[in-house]
Amino acid sequence: MRILLSNDDGYFAPGLAALAEALCEVGDVVVVAPEQNRSGASNSLTLDRPLFLKKAANGFHYVNGTPTDCVHLAVTGMLDTLPDIIVSGVNLGANMGDDTIYSGTVAAATEGYLLGIPSIAVSLTSFEGKNFATAGRVARELVERFSRQPVWDPILLNVNVPDIPYSQLNGQEVTRLGRRHKAEPVVKTVSPRNETLYWIGAAGAAADAGPGTDFNAIERGCVSITPLQIDLTHTGQLASVAQWMK
Repeated sequence: MRILLSNDDGYFAPGLAALAEALCEVGDVVVVAPEQNRSGASNSLTLDRPLFLKKAANGFHYVNGTPTDCVHLAVTGMLDTLPDIIVSGVNLGANMGDDTIYSGTVAAATEGYLLGIPSIAVSLTSFEGKNFATAGRVARELVERFSRQPVWDPILLNVNVPDIPYSQLNGQEVTRLGRRHKAEPVVKTVSPRNETLYWIGAAGAAADAGPGTDFNAIERGCVSITPLQIDLTHTGQLASVAQWMK
């Protein structure tokens, strides 16, 4: 099995190393990741400058661009043979609910999905990063399942893993995305040159975290697996907007 790995934390991130270590046991792994941390880059492509592809001492390839750039470059220009599956992560921090809109981790997997390749985004749901091996093992099990039971159509899975030892996981659950409250206010500071600076505030708390959501599964110590789609059409408003336009 040919496996392409990427992330948004950068080619040097411990989560990526854990993912590569776990998946090298089940296939031929190629890593193409951003040169720098590009968390929050979403699905952006670099169109205003050329990209370079370099190889680090550990064998990982890195690109001076976004997670989406990395997957796009690998699939459309670098690799001689298309990967059977793309795995992005392991992200340091959860990507649940509204996070998926901003996440570079999810964006890398989304690019693979848009290119017709089954893709999985994997995140560890804390910023402590104590149990990357747990997330790596979960990713390996999903890839092994895909190898045994290939899906008919390209699939995009958003996987969140509690930051606990594997033995303490409370199973896996297929979920829908929850929702967050609006983000915390920006943090205002002043530079040494007396310039006003702003830092984007933290994500809000969960607003929709009921049964069946990714938030609820993680709260109960379960791995959350959410199938995503790209169609943003608000089908429930088609008729009302059409009436409004008359």
